[in-house]
Amino acid sequence: MVRALWLSFIMIIAGAHGALAQDQSTGPMSDDEVYQELNLFGEIFDRIRDEYVDAPNERELVRAAIQGMLTSLDPHSGYLDPNDFEDVREDTQGTFGGLGIEVIMENEVIRVVSPIDETPAARAGVLAGDLIVELDGVEVRGLSLDQAVDKMRGEIGTDIELTIVREGRDDPLNITITRDIITFRVVRTSVRDNVGVIRLARFTGQAYAGIEDGIRELRSEMGDDMKGLVLDLRNNPGGLVDQAVYIADAFLARGNILSTRGRTDDENTRYDANPDDLDKLIADIPLIVLINGGSASASEIVAGALQDQQRATLLGTRSFGKGSVQSIIPLGENGAMRLTTSRYYTPSGRSIQAAGITPDIEIFQDVPEELQGRDLLIGEAALDGHIDGGTEKEATTGSSVFVPADPDKDNQLKYAVDLINGVETNEAFPPKADN
Repeated sequence: MVRALWLSFIMIIAGAHGALAQDQSTGPMSDDEVYQELNLFGEIFDRIRDEYVDAPNERELVRAAIQGMLTSLDPHSGYLDPNDFEDVREDTQGTFGGLGIEVIMENEVIRVVSPIDETPAARAGVLAGDLIVELDGVEVRGLSLDQAVDKMRGEIGTDIELTIVREGRDDPLNITITRDIITFRVVRTSVRDNVGVIRLARFTGQAYAGIEDGIRELRSEMGDDMKGLVLDLRNNPGGLVDQAVYIADAFLARGNILSTRGRTDDENTRYDANPDDLDKLIADIPLIVLINGGSASASEIVAGALQDQQRATLLGTRSFGKGSVQSIIPLGENGAMRLTTSRYYTPSGRSIQAAGITPDIEIFQDVPEELQGRDLLIGEAALDGHIDGGTEKEATTGSSVFVPADPDKDNQLKYAVDLINGVETNEAFPPKADN
């Protein structure tokens, strides 16, 4: 009876449990084979429900099965219960409660992709590449990514202790962080030696508006004295694809920005730039984009487009290498699913999946002795279950994610400003069509 009740619902989990079948073939199954797998799932569900030592929560069982199916596909797919779905919507709006870190699951622990600027985690000293192994003394192992994130969020003003393993350090670190409302400006601007610097921390729904305001403010403030622009995407973990397209368009008057390719025609999309007043405002202004090992996803879309279109010179270290696009598919009152639906390609046809983008000019920071060797992040290529299909060679070595808090000690920023002002020269700047 229970099997019949759930049969239509559990159709969505057929792919996750193919490994249970007697036939271990990895090819497509016939309809009969699919129903055999579903019958097996139903049988196991019945036995758990009737015979497990304690009465289980059936809803949690089914959702755990759904989560297992989705997370088995790749590191970026997963199930979002209603609370998690609301958290995602808050994240993309740019205001949410928590610690202020972008994380991924890796080998059953949480790896920090990057701390968000001016948040509790950043102020407490959490670094990109850190591995979170315990939350308030409870092991992360055995939790899903969404469950771990849910534990890190909580009532504003309450503390949580993170136990962190940091490469090159013998003993784990215990860092106590006070939860807070994470409201941050995604765009900050500054001026250094007649060069406008725009720091973009994340691609939330506020990103393009912040970039537009930043460009107009800098242009108004500096006028004809503006020698160039630096767009800082270092340790920017990405976000909304449409914001990446809008921001690339802000610097381009024409040409391709991005194309996506999936299994169906619905997932195949091409995005092109259009002329507008904003790109006219900076059409003759030299542009340098800063990237590093923490620049991922939407950051790589922008960097790849501006590099391929010879609009900007990329400077820093290799980016993260997330070349896939996830769709958030609402499931009504049951939350949503996050599903990888396509790969994206830069204007020249590159898929940077698990490879990252190599900067035109590689510049390293002076890493403090206590952080040396611990500032490196291999990126997407190091994640278990990452999808393949990239056009570039997969990354096998780490890329630095260290950025000094003091801009006067920031070698990458200083070199970019010196290039624009002619203090330094490099054949990659300004970019040329044959670069």
